[in-house]
Amino acid sequence: MKIGFDILGGDYAPNNCLEGALMALKELPTDVKLVLIGDSEVAKDYFSKNGVDPTRFEYVHTTEVIEMGEHPTKAFSQKPNSSISLGYKLLKEKEIDAFASSGNTGAMLVGAMFTVKAIPGVIRPCITTLLPKEHGGFGVVLDVGTNADCKPDVLYQFGVLGSICAEEVYKIKNPKVGLLNIGEEPEKGNLVSQAAHALMKDSKDFNFVGNVEGREVFSDKADVIVCEGFVGNILLKTAEAFYDLIKTRNRSDEYFDKFNYELYGGTPVLGINANVLIGHGISSSLAFKNMLLLAKEVADAKLNDKIQQIFQ
Repeated sequence: MKIGFDILGGDYAPNNCLEGALMALKELPTDVKLVLIGDSEVAKDYFSKNGVDPTRFEYVHTTEVIEMGEHPTKAFSQKPNSSISLGYKLLKEKEIDAFASSGNTGAMLVGAMFTVKAIPGVIRPCITTLLPKEHGGFGVVLDVGTNADCKPDVLYQFGVLGSICAEEVYKIKNPKVGLLNIGEEPEKGNLVSQAAHALMKDSKDFNFVGNVEGREVFSDKADVIVCEGFVGNILLKTAEAFYDLIKTRNRSDEYFDKFNYELYGGTPVLGINANVLIGHGISSSLAFKNMLLLAKEVADAKLNDKIQQIFQ
């Protein structure tokens, strides 16, 4: 297996990326090769100075990067030699089995749609996050930022995608799927939520358990929580801010420590014809390590093959 890794992506690239790659190398099986996409001379020099044989990695050299503030579509088309563009080229040509980056999120999503493309039948690919449950385990939330506005049939598909991801990647058996809403009753919420509930309530594609209120997102009521990207991103950023507030007050708690994004590294893009993982722009070396480990798990689970089978 080969995992492509954008070492120019993120606010603290390339050092955090390279340190994360070294950390991942120690935990990945020997048959997994990391393909580093970026300035190969800088990378080789870094490894040599840290007492690591640079030949333990493969390299695709480039110094061109899509900056965080650039327009995603324009930059992706105008910078064919950027680390993100080259990563998708390798992915499309099946020279790597997965591609991970913490670079420009918009460009990562544009690349996914223009190169490897959406799985036929999937209306809107999406991204997820994990939220710790109060009594152990994790819940999957989607979408968390890709699609700010969604129609009811898109939310229905998120239920399908989230259920497959929860079962195949996170090993949750028969995951319970809930719709994030302002009340438990079917008639609660806006028109989109009401229509989505009507579609989901009799679904045979996933185990629907009804509406989930904000106060229940950390409970065992649902394993997969479906919402529009606008709402999901606010939920995600609020949870991250809550963790930061606890840390700035020098508090430590076993449960709240699980809100540290570094423990999960990144998130797979669901609904496309390849294994793509997107990480935080502020990713630390620990976050990069965990994103690379997750990339292997996603590839091993053959997640996209399972999604293709369902949508066929």
